[in-house]
Amino acid sequence: MPGSWTHLTARFFDVVTARPLNTDEDSFVDEFLSPVERSMFDAQNTADQRHGVECGLDVASTTERRDLVRAAILHDVGKRHVGLGAVGRVLASVVTKLGLPARGAISLYRSHGEMGAQELEETGAEKLVVDFVRHHHSERPPTVSQADWEVLVAADHARVRRGQYSAGGRSGASA
Repeated sequence: MPGSWTHLTARFFDVVTARPLNTDEDSFVDEFLSPVERSMFDAQNTADQRHGVECGLDVASTTERRDLVRAAILHDVGKRHVGLGAVGRVLASVVTKLGLPARGAISLYRSHGEMGAQELEETGAEKLVVDFVRHHHSERPPTVSQADWEVLVAADHARVRRGQYSAGGRSGASA
């Protein structure tokens, strides 16, 4: 499930420094999500909302396919059920990275893809969205093309400090 140690360290700092979405970012999300999906998205913590928007923006910069953008925005929506803060997420990621057994919240954290996918399936989300949410930390399912998978995984693993999104596009420098 977790990426490299460098990626995990970067994500930790993303979690502790996450800022709320601005008006333009909120509008971007509204453009792609149904009201039910939006309520699921809004129930995430700020860092997961920010990560979803940044992934969605990355995907939107490469394609006009709404299903891919929606999958990017929603891929971590199951984490909202876990309730782990930054330190708990680090612990869960380390336990997972080391292949140690997990219980309780750490076990829930590991299954956030399945939880999110089940909920999205119940809302009638597209198969590609559901399957990416379900499998984004594992192997590509046969229902998602290699090209689509590569776009989505690249967005999820991107380590780019993005500037604030505005109606005219993204601004800010990468680091």
